[in-house]
Amino acid sequence: MGTGRGDRTPLWRRVATGVGLPLASVLVFLGLWQLAAVSGIWTETFVPPLGKVWQAFIDTSTTHDGVRGYGGYLLWEHLYMTLRRVFFGVLIGIGAGVAIGVAMGTVPWLRRLVEPWLTFLRALPPLAYFFLLVIWLGIDESPKITLLALSALPPAAVATTAAVAATPKALTEAAVALGGSRRQVLADVVVPSALPETFTGIRLAVGLAYSSVVAAELFNGIPGIGGVVKDASNYNNTPVVLVGIVAIGLSGLVIDGLLRLAERRLVPWRGKV
Repeated sequence: MGTGRGDRTPLWRRVATGVGLPLASVLVFLGLWQLAAVSGIWTETFVPPLGKVWQAFIDTSTTHDGVRGYGGYLLWEHLYMTLRRVFFGVLIGIGAGVAIGVAMGTVPWLRRLVEPWLTFLRALPPLAYFFLLVIWLGIDESPKITLLALSALPPAAVATTAAVAATPKALTEAAVALGGSRRQVLADVVVPSALPETFTGIRLAVGLAYSSVVAAELFNGIPGIGGVVKDASNYNNTPVVLVGIVAIGLSGLVIDGLLRLAERRLVPWRGKV
């Protein structure tokens, strides 16, 4: 039971739980990886030693022996291009998804009309339609950003639709009784009520878009982390593939952390009402 005097957990224990345990899990994983690498059970193509992965990170991040990074670009430049594509794709996908979700949640016949198409699109793996996008839009930036937008749109739309439809009728009826117009009810009651679940959909949308990066950068993907991973895999360059995977994963964690922070700032009432 709470004492009403705040959290009395010692600071060292909170630090150990918040930082120590995740760090320990990473160290255990790296230790097991290194043991597997030096055991000789698998070749270095399958499980390269950590030293070679680290050297690949250094090589892709610097200019060495006259070679600049990987494919003529440094690692941060590859990551920047990938993040730029993800940003524009997600911005378009989430913007359209939230708008469609609000419309579907407030207009029942529109929901019945559009929902099957969203379900169809959500069920398709990105590679299923990426080649069609390449035929239609070429191999430059357009198909990449379109693919990421199409990956982000369904989860944002579905979550927003459900959140808007679940707005308590008592709240909307009270707002109408107080003289609120349809637009005011939507802006002041429905949207704030739907924001928590909408943010969940946005986080899912960003995650799905980010998981589609490698597919989006299959063609003409350099500079880009997905392009690096794809190109390095063609030559069985496992250390570089691992560097690319780690870069994608860590940047994804940072993005999700920023989304969590934005959610806490914009929806401070979540879990409190």
